[in-house]
Amino acid sequence: MKRSLLRALVVWRRFRRGSLRRHEQQLHDDSQAAALLSRANPFASWNERANWMLDLAEWLRRDPGALLLDDGARRRIRCQRLRSLLDWLDAHRDVRKLVQATLQKTLREAAGPELFCATGLPREPAFVGELVERVIKFLLPRPLPTHDLSALFTAMFPDPADAGWLLDLDRASLARLGRLCIDESIAHAYLKQIDEALIYLMTQVIAVGVGPEFRQRAGGSLPLQATPFMALRRETEKYLLSGVSDDAALRSVRMLIAVCQAQIDRVYEHLDEYGVSVSLVYRIERMRAQLQRMGRLIDLRASVLSDAQPAGQVQALLGDLISAHHHRSSVRELVRRSFSLLARKMVERNAGHGEHYIARNRVEYRAILRAAGIGGAVTAFTVLGKLAILAGAVHFLEGLLATLLYAASFLLITGLGGVLATKQPPVTAPALAARMGHLNSREGLRELLAEITFLLRSQAAAVFGNVMTVIPIMLLLAIALFGLTHGTLMTPTKAHATLQSLSLAGVTPLFAAFTGVLLWLSSLAAGFADNWFALRRLRPTIAHHRRVVHALGTARAERLAHWIEGHVAGVAGNLALAMLLGMGPVLLQFFGVPLDVRHVTLATGALTAALASIGWEALTTREFWLAGGGILAIGLLNVAVAFACALLLALRARDVPARTRRVVFRAVLRRFAASPLSFLFPARQERALRLTPTASEKNVSVEHDDNARTGS
Repeated sequence: MKRSLLRALVVWRRFRRGSLRRHEQQLHDDSQAAALLSRANPFASWNERANWMLDLAEWLRRDPGALLLDDGARRRIRCQRLRSLLDWLDAHRDVRKLVQATLQKTLREAAGPELFCATGLPREPAFVGELVERVIKFLLPRPLPTHDLSALFTAMFPDPADAGWLLDLDRASLARLGRLCIDESIAHAYLKQIDEALIYLMTQVIAVGVGPEFRQRAGGSLPLQATPFMALRRETEKYLLSGVSDDAALRSVRMLIAVCQAQIDRVYEHLDEYGVSVSLVYRIERMRAQLQRMGRLIDLRASVLSDAQPAGQVQALLGDLISAHHHRSSVRELVRRSFSLLARKMVERNAGHGEHYIARNRVEYRAILRAAGIGGAVTAFTVLGKLAILAGAVHFLEGLLATLLYAASFLLITGLGGVLATKQPPVTAPALAARMGHLNSREGLRELLAEITFLLRSQAAAVFGNVMTVIPIMLLLAIALFGLTHGTLMTPTKAHATLQSLSLAGVTPLFAAFTGVLLWLSSLAAGFADNWFALRRLRPTIAHHRRVVHALGTARAERLAHWIEGHVAGVAGNLALAMLLGMGPVLLQFFGVPLDVRHVTLATGALTAALASIGWEALTTREFWLAGGGILAIGLLNVAVAFACALLLALRARDVPARTRRVVFRAVLRRFAASPLSFLFPARQERALRLTPTASEKNVSVEHDDNARTGS
């Protein structure tokens, strides 16, 4: 509302004052331009001339009357101010000579290769070095170096929007600006500096392209001299040494740049097999940017040597330099680009593991129930072991014993083929995101809705199986203990304290959400371990290890390597979860953060043990029913938070549009309102549920198709 009123006020003032305001503004701009341009002095020091150029660029970019205008209007105003400045110089020849001499002397003294080969490109050879360099530059900006054209250029265009208005300049204005700043000697010197920049960029690309880590992923069977990177070196040197417009050499260099870029794409395709390294991803992205810069410089050089009009190529190069510089200065962008591929590969690996935990029919649903029953049975003994840990012991020792107990329990569940509730969402969410990323038709939406139904139903089956098994086994353990020792699992004080710690009215929901985050982090640890195993190429290392082969034989060593490869993610995830659940609260409390964990299966076992210790009269107390409500909240929050964290990471890693997410979420809500039980229990006609859409789903599908056609 405030913005609209300000716009209306501006329109009213323009209407009242009319052309008088524009005339006054023009006179004011002319006076400012005259005062600024009259300061030009070709005999001044480098710093004085550089500061004068910075003031000139600031005057072109600044306009107090454009605060309420959009970006397009601001760009048009800046272009008009530049044209007005050129017109003023044409009308004042004496000042024009001083300005021209000052600009040309500054450009002649400046060192140019860094402008072409370093501006906007990563400078450090490794990710950590580049990250530290960007952080230091952000915290401690460096002064403007002497005779550094790259630093002067980036200081003149401190706004990413500067590339837009520079690209909006018409060819006539750009040619007038070029005649003002550049003569033949400067153009010849900068052409030589472009050649030097091409040699530098080519050397940097070859250094990585012929390295063993890159060649191994790109197919290292070719001889070194036969790789496209070595061929690029030979053809680039031939093209640069010719010094004339050689169309055949130009086509050869452009073709080899495209081949090298294809090699980079091939390395990306083999990252699944060899694993993802942040350092390698950084170097590959650096190579890609350097090859793109080489292509831009070669286009400019070719247009100059062929006597074509190079103004368009110069304009495109300058705009690219501005955009690349601001893109490179962002620490967040560096981290995002370097870790996005790693996140996506981990998501894809988790998606492959998650397919095994999705029940799509009644048979698979019963299989998950049986597996969850095994997990609940083992968890009952885990709760018994947790109760045996001395509560009065040192917190660190208590956390360490709990970690060892959880690790043994989780590994035993996995070894027996069981399932622990809430461990599924972090690995099943990426499988859902994989299908959401290919959603482009009505049939795809129906299949996705069916997949969501199957997934949530599988989570429910795991929770039901755990809970329905852990309760009776805990009761049997309590009865057996009472029959043998006439004792209870807990003292009355401990039992009441347990009920209060699980109460819905307390901090139980917060602890349950925190546990969901820990479950998601354990899935990340599993993905990291799987990627690390592939990155270090441990499967062929184990399969061909001389001592292993001598002890087991070739076939058994190969089977052992495949078995370890298939289970390394599960073992790492279980150990990470045990560490997070056992030692996580202890470490947080050491730093003064009073957080604890609440896992639905472990909490159900503890509630059952407390009930058996107090007696059946506890069923009539408010304390027990609040604890029962807390168990429901724990189950929902464990699943929901872990699933949400994994799904958000998967959606960001796969770049699923927000519009697609909104369409899917609305469709899920409508299906849940129409048939809520289908998300908990399998239907008799599973095929009909999967393939026959409801009326609301048809409407959502039509809406999605319309949005896809209109691009809204």
